[in-house]
Amino acid sequence: MPETGIVNYAKVCETMRQQIQRGGGKVILSYQVKRINAAASEVAITDSKNRTIHCGRMINCAGLQSDRILRMAGGRPAVKIVPFRGEYYDLVPEREHLCRHLIYPVPDPSFPFLGVHFTRMIDGGVECGPNAVLALSRHGYDWRTFHASDLFETLRYGGFLKLARKYWRTGAGEIHRSLRKAAFVSALQKLIPTIRGSDLRPGRAGVRAQAVTPEGELVDDFLIETTDRAIHVLNAPSPAATASLAIGGKIADRFETLQTN
Repeated sequence: MPETGIVNYAKVCETMRQQIQRGGGKVILSYQVKRINAAASEVAITDSKNRTIHCGRMINCAGLQSDRILRMAGGRPAVKIVPFRGEYYDLVPEREHLCRHLIYPVPDPSFPFLGVHFTRMIDGGVECGPNAVLALSRHGYDWRTFHASDLFETLRYGGFLKLARKYWRTGAGEIHRSLRKAAFVSALQKLIPTIRGSDLRPGRAGVRAQAVTPEGELVDDFLIETTDRAIHVLNAPSPAATASLAIGGKIADRFETLQTN
């Protein structure tokens, strides 16, 4: 892909934070929502430290917790968020010349995942991956992170069970690539045949908030619902970051017309 480009999204978010603050807004971190009361005249959002934010309307972009936030706000989500971890390797510096551009496989239309690919990063380096394995916690960035209630909620969800029965071979292959570096290398060699295991070192991981329907389908488009005084973004698949400003504009337009009675 010789004519595409990437950005440092952490810097994009930092710039957005600065613009919000310059406009008189506040950015509050480490605010774990425990209760939402959507009353006739306002929304009250209370966190685990018993702090409460009062507002006229709200937008829920909580990602891995978005379905739970919707439920707290009085809605009934038609999907459940299932966490899938994506793991990466980095090319060692002396082998970065193997990848001069972005290299992607032909996508599988059955899945909203891109498959393993190569990305030249804006600050240098080449990222290889990701795979897609079920995370054992909604914030499970490695195999050691385990949250019993999160995993139980996933495993008892009928939609996930249908998905697992349908694609168990694919899921087993993803787990195999996660646990065995040689299997991961084999997948990468379909794009760069000369790559070797010694060319790779462990990289970062991310957790995808994937909406799954009760019928066991992976939602492959943006999914936005509303409740009284609130808009809820329940699914934001790739290219979510690329499309974020345009999608944000659409949400803002809907926000302006949101019913408050």
